[in-house]
Amino acid sequence: MEDELVARLRRAGCVFAEDEARLLLEAATDDGALEAMVVRRVAGEPLEQVLGWALFDGLQIRVTPGVFVPRRRSELLVAAAVRALDGRREPVVVDLCCGSGALGAAVAARRPDAVLHAADVDPDAVACARLNLAPDRVHQGDLFDALPPVLRGGVDVVVVNAPYVPTDAIALMPPEARDHEHRVALDGGADGLDLHRRIATGVAPWLVPGGAVAIETSRRQADGTADALRVAGLDARVLRDEELDATVVVATHV
Repeated sequence: MEDELVARLRRAGCVFAEDEARLLLEAATDDGALEAMVVRRVAGEPLEQVLGWALFDGLQIRVTPGVFVPRRRSELLVAAAVRALDGRREPVVVDLCCGSGALGAAVAARRPDAVLHAADVDPDAVACARLNLAPDRVHQGDLFDALPPVLRGGVDVVVVNAPYVPTDAIALMPPEARDHEHRVALDGGADGLDLHRRIATGVAPWLVPGGAVAIETSRRQADGTADALRVAGLDARVLRDEELDATVVVATHV
């Protein structure tokens, strides 16, 4: 059975067919469930959505259909946020545009003393994040409007993986992303930085003095992200990890 499954996955274009076959076989409760999962995968649905989980920063994160699948490159964002918490006790952390809540879960795993809140505009993402985080601390709404007012001026770090794909570039993304992740999780506007500029404009009043915001971006867009934060009065620097092919801007409220 496994050989036949690998062959089906290979014909569908799955590069790591052997690994996927093993995971699907482990996850399936019976032959019928296995076939249903294989049909979804062969049709192009992301493996993580088919399995119902993704491995991120050593954690198994629940992922539901339509919700953005956490990428390994975002582990740089987690590391940057945790470094920004050095020396802070029981820090308040906000995972903004949280999707599945993977970033918040990873930060909390590294800093169990953190008080974590998360927010997303997509109700499906909020429902998914509530599977991975404390449900009462996952809020639905547009950026900072979603957060409890009591957090204003008291947040140590805002960690953000907001959409940063330029609108016209979405058509060039792999089908797994453009066809199976909600557009609201991908579309960053004409140059991809619409959300980054809105976050830069609104973040300072939510931060404690010396607090920081860490935003994932791309190598090409990093200067634009950093400039938006500097215009808003924050001290921004760009971090790059070639192995992860990841770029993050960290900006401090001075």
